[in-house]
Amino acid sequence: MNESAPLVESENFSSQVSQIQTWTQKTDQPVMVEGLSGSSRAYFLSKFIKAHKRPVVIFTTDQNSGERLQDDLKYFLRYEKLKHQPDFFPAWELLPYEPLSPLNEISGERLDILNRLRTGEPMLLVVPLEAGLQTVMPRSVIEKLIFTVAIKMNLEREFLEACLSDNGFTRSPLVENRGEFSVRGDIVDFFQPGRVNPVRIEFFGDEVESIREFDVLSQVSISELDTVNLLPVRELCLNEIEKQQGVVAIKDFAEKNDCDRLALKELLEKIEHLGIFSGMEYLAPFFYADRESLFDYLPADTLIVLDEGDQLQNKSEQFQQLIDTEYHSALEKGEVVAPPSALFLEMQEFKKRLSSFNGNLSLNSLKTTGYELGRCQNLDVKPVPALAGKFDDFSHQVLKWQEQDNKVVIVAPTKGQVRRIHELLHEWGLEVDVDLGRISEGFNLKSSNEVFVAEHEIFGRTHKHRHRRKPRSQAFQRGLKDLKVGDFLVHIDYGIGLYQGTRELQTGVGGGEFLDILYADDEKLYLPMDSLGLIQKYVGSAETPPPLSKMGGVAWKRQKKKVKESIQEMAGDLLKLYASRELAEGHSYPHNTIMMQQFADAFEYEETDDQLKAIEEVEEDLEKPKPTDRLICGDVGYGKTEVAMRAAFKVVLDKRQVAILVPTTILAQQHLQTFRERFREYP
Repeated sequence: MNESAPLVESENFSSQVSQIQTWTQKTDQPVMVEGLSGSSRAYFLSKFIKAHKRPVVIFTTDQNSGERLQDDLKYFLRYEKLKHQPDFFPAWELLPYEPLSPLNEISGERLDILNRLRTGEPMLLVVPLEAGLQTVMPRSVIEKLIFTVAIKMNLEREFLEACLSDNGFTRSPLVENRGEFSVRGDIVDFFQPGRVNPVRIEFFGDEVESIREFDVLSQVSISELDTVNLLPVRELCLNEIEKQQGVVAIKDFAEKNDCDRLALKELLEKIEHLGIFSGMEYLAPFFYADRESLFDYLPADTLIVLDEGDQLQNKSEQFQQLIDTEYHSALEKGEVVAPPSALFLEMQEFKKRLSSFNGNLSLNSLKTTGYELGRCQNLDVKPVPALAGKFDDFSHQVLKWQEQDNKVVIVAPTKGQVRRIHELLHEWGLEVDVDLGRISEGFNLKSSNEVFVAEHEIFGRTHKHRHRRKPRSQAFQRGLKDLKVGDFLVHIDYGIGLYQGTRELQTGVGGGEFLDILYADDEKLYLPMDSLGLIQKYVGSAETPPPLSKMGGVAWKRQKKKVKESIQEMAGDLLKLYASRELAEGHSYPHNTIMMQQFADAFEYEETDDQLKAIEEVEEDLEKPKPTDRLICGDVGYGKTEVAMRAAFKVVLDKRQVAILVPTTILAQQHLQTFRERFREYP
């Protein structure tokens, strides 16, 4: 197994890279590199960056292409022994003007990178276009909010609590999620977005006695730290002066744009009672006088790289149209929204900012026109033929490459896959380097006689995207857009209530957003967003509305008791049924084959731990000589369909049929499309 073999670099390719470096140093015009294919962008950049020794920012068309490029760079850069690995500056992953805040994880990554740029740390940064067009928290605000805690420093615990609150942390009895802090006697815990583990600060009087990282599950300390930086959790943190200035600006905007008076009143009440609420980041221009973007944080000698420059232009135009549409839609509803020019750079301004950095580099897969011959280099990279699953054809192609004096390297993401490929190559009688790593696509670099092949290009797998799981509260908040005031909700403890919107409230452990639910006798329930699992939307067949339950009354308890008794009766019947099933004999399906593993690896997302556990248990059930009988529960979007598809694939491999029963025609069509997409590579 070859895990660290140096990559070959031919004299021809090396001279091409040197020529491009010379052009970027001697011209203030863009330098074009064309003919790139697959992961060859990262291969070229790894060689180029090694000798360039300047900060580098790479703009990509979207989030997925940026993440793939970052992964490719990590693989190729490890051989160049560079100190800094590629960082990723994510976009919010929200629609423009969507009334939601970005995940703490995303904001934490963005603010951590902005702070590192602010302190002059040299970086190799991959930036999706959307993130590059968006304005960011001004440098002056970050400098004001950042706070460093060190061992032995004099610090009042109450002052640290105030700093955490000012920086957007939410007080909680126990720190479990990023953006939370807790206080227990002389111990202050907080979970900084951007950090892998939360931090525990212990005081002795007014002196910091220790700073430790701890495990979020066990709450046990892991390692000691000398210092820790306290950064904002959210990209909008306001003091009273900024808040009042923002209120004045909002009122002025509302008057000039004839905004709805009721909407304005509700907005001002939110600002007054809570200060920060979900989706408020899109109002940041009203509160921050300085308008800054990522460009304002970059050193003057930064090298700008545009990945697929023509596509960036088209993508920018599409994004600008979306911004304008959402902005004018909000204005028509009478909402208070910041103008697009205050939240995003227009493409002309984006280009102007790009031109302020000398020697920009543009990477393209296709040949372009309009560039001077002296500033354009074609690297003549060819894609790897599409031979996934065609093992005989692939082995013949490898022999052909080797006959043409090419060095062939197969890149596989796990040690087990590396061993497996070695076994297959041995069966085919081939000697090929197999390297541990991950690249998105293979390529054939003619100028260096090198061929790189990604493991999934042999077996038909696709590169798995990173998947940020949306917390249930945010998923429900998206659902609130469809939930109207006046809809009925059912609370597990209090029964049927009437939804009256959301409110911002302060409690003994901090502030937050609450659902306002009306019950009988005008009683109110304010339900925090982290308790949304206790309610669901009322669904009834009667045309007349249901009566509201009385909080603390006996009617709802009687109804629940009646249902419970019915369930117990049903449970008795089910117990008899399951007892008879235990005695029945079923078909035992064989253990997983190579094709089953190929199907599993073709899943485009990284499986969650719970998802993997469910898949393993279902497969174990199928391999037993008893009928499989298992219920899989999970929220929408948590991967239940993939569990079902793994089971279905295992069954059809054993020449058995599978029937899928769904409640609606629409869902049947959706599942049909999903199954066709996943099964299309198999007979």
